[in-house]
Amino acid sequence: MFRKINDLNLRRYSLPGLKKWVLLGFIGSIFGLLGIALLFELRPVSRIRDFFWFILGWIANFVPTYVSGTVAISICIILIAYALINANKEVVKAIAPEMANSSVLDALDKFHSLNRGVKVVTIGGGTGLSTLLTGLKNYTTNITAIVTVADDGGSSGRLREELGMIPPGDIRSCIAALADEDKIITELFQYRFKSGQNLEGHSFGNLFLTALREVMGGDFIKAVRTTSLILRSKGTVLPSCPEPMKIIAELSDGRIIEGESKIPQAKGKIKRVYCEPENPKAQEEAIEAIFNAELIVFGPGSLYTSIIPNLLVPDIINAVKKSNAHKVFVCNIMTQPGETTGYTVSDHVSALLEHAKCTNLIDVVVANDRHPEILLEKYKEKNQEPVRIDAEEIQKLGIRLVARNLIKEEDLVRHNPKLLAKAVLLWHRRWQKYPLKKQGEPQVTTSV
Repeated sequence: MFRKINDLNLRRYSLPGLKKWVLLGFIGSIFGLLGIALLFELRPVSRIRDFFWFILGWIANFVPTYVSGTVAISICIILIAYALINANKEVVKAIAPEMANSSVLDALDKFHSLNRGVKVVTIGGGTGLSTLLTGLKNYTTNITAIVTVADDGGSSGRLREELGMIPPGDIRSCIAALADEDKIITELFQYRFKSGQNLEGHSFGNLFLTALREVMGGDFIKAVRTTSLILRSKGTVLPSCPEPMKIIAELSDGRIIEGESKIPQAKGKIKRVYCEPENPKAQEEAIEAIFNAELIVFGPGSLYTSIIPNLLVPDIINAVKKSNAHKVFVCNIMTQPGETTGYTVSDHVSALLEHAKCTNLIDVVVANDRHPEILLEKYKEKNQEPVRIDAEEIQKLGIRLVARNLIKEEDLVRHNPKLLAKAVLLWHRRWQKYPLKKQGEPQVTTSV
């Protein structure tokens, strides 16, 4: 019983954060005893020296030198190794928590490699963009996600209507996608309340961003930056506009549908989309990021309600046109009812070019060429089908096509984050080495 109590007391004194203060108090006590000894002229230094020489002499008389020397060296090696191992863990934990079992050199090498990575700007919104970001953060931290502010449905729509703020949903998803692999924190940030008056349907992350915006004096951008710091996001997330915008669709049958969430529900063929206000102001940091980018990626995501809305901002599209970065469009794997029913890859590209009013907006389109029949059966009921790759039509547009397997092996047909990011970045590196071919030359590639 006494032993248990004694062990418990010792553990309390060795708790993290307490040990250094206990050690500091012990050192202070030593200096106090030393001062007392000096006052009484007890010559403590000489006595301590004599004591250690006595101990060493006694050991030398009773223990062979090869034994005592070996023991001393062994203790030295053990203590140094123990110190280095724990120091390695602490440093790795600080700079790369996801590499807890790696060495400091490996962690530092990855840290500097990510910092020197390609400067990427992604433009879009929804789950498609967050999927791409999840993959990109494994290769670079120089990422800027420019996100649409047109969402008016669900939790984001409610907050937008009630508080007049930028809809936080897509921004929240992008921040979580770029966050360190702290599963509990990211799951909490993405958690959606399933019950509760006025809480049901709201995302915790949306409410967190809303509350932080109020704490920051109504500055949503500051709230986004602070949230990114809290989640240790490996990149920057920015809205395309500092104010929310409304998306309006003109359908081929003449109907006008207002609101991002209502457009797919209309189940018509979209002729064009435009926005209110007509010429929204761009977020200044987004323009700067585009001019500094080496690679600009559009999508994946809903064509008319996630990607194109960003291109309706005049300063955004003008900056993209002037940028010297390589420009990639990642096409969706499946068509979307009410938006892209029956669309091919070239139809997606044509819609993007028409709304951007620019024929040379894209250098390459990345598309998936693997469609497992077993997984596709469930999509037929939802009137969805794989986006067909029409290589000849894409080539007529003067755009290179990269077609390869990009899907994630699960119950849903979705992009694999790492495969997608790897495909985009690998082709960017190849473009740096081999300049793009001129329009009219063969530009279809199916392997990397």
